[in-house]
Amino acid sequence: MANHQSFGRDSNRGGGTGKLLLGFLLGIVFVAGAAAAYLRWGSLPVATADKPFPYEKAIVSVPLKARIGSQMQTAPFGVGEDVYEGGAHVYRTQCASCHGTPGHDVAFAKQMYPAAPQLWKKHTHHNVTGIGVSDDEPGETYWKVANGIRLTGMPAYNHVLSDTQMWQVTLLLKNADQPLPDPVMHILTTP
Repeated sequence: MANHQSFGRDSNRGGGTGKLLLGFLLGIVFVAGAAAAYLRWGSLPVATADKPFPYEKAIVSVPLKARIGSQMQTAPFGVGEDVYEGGAHVYRTQCASCHGTPGHDVAFAKQMYPAAPQLWKKHTHHNVTGIGVSDDEPGETYWKVANGIRLTGMPAYNHVLSDTQMWQVTLLLKNADQPLPDPVMHILTTP
């Protein structure tokens, strides 16, 4: 009799595992169907004026920071007036239309989602005051210039600009909180 009861218990366990697995699979199908229905007929935040999804910024910023941290490079050359001038020419033609120039904001940049930062304005980020990205590591700014950032308006320039040009604009922006030579300011501020 003991053997018979033991046999019955084992067969019930197998049936319970099958039911659990079936319930799990049905749950996955239900969640996937609900997500598909929401994507198709729901009111998703797709306009720039819409509120973001909960944790949207965190979901995007965590892998971005990790990727930049693992691929960050150091500048292959130092700074000087010629580097700043080259960077100012690149900035004026490629960056100023979204990020502004010293003393001149771009109105539509605030209407982008996320808003394009005005790189010549003072800000406080993580208790560090800087201008634009001057408080970031040059390798971080270079990575963003070269690769762009998904889900923003920031394009990748690695197929548009040379490596030297990307480093020139990076080093210019790193030093945007310092007094820049007059010829550099002239390039940046003359339309």
